[in-house]
Amino acid sequence: MISDRLKKTILDALEIDDYNFVDKTTANEVPNWDSLNHINVILAVEGEFKIKFKGAEILRIKNIGELQQLINSKLTNQ
Repeated sequence: MISDRLKKTILDALEIDDYNFVDKTTANEVPNWDSLNHINVILAVEGEFKIKFKGAEILRIKNIGELQQLINSKLTNQ
């Protein structure tokens, strides 16, 4: 399940008002989420959650649910 905090972070980074994220949502389904804004989303998530992603971790993420799982695992291991 996508947290409200992650949803707000993504919406703010993409400068959109609302989107109905589900676990299987992919970047190409979301308005304004192109390759350049992908970087903005990742940086915004890192800043909001005070975590750092490795390049390989970012490349493995296939959807929003996997991003949420990665965030959760990093927060658990802090």
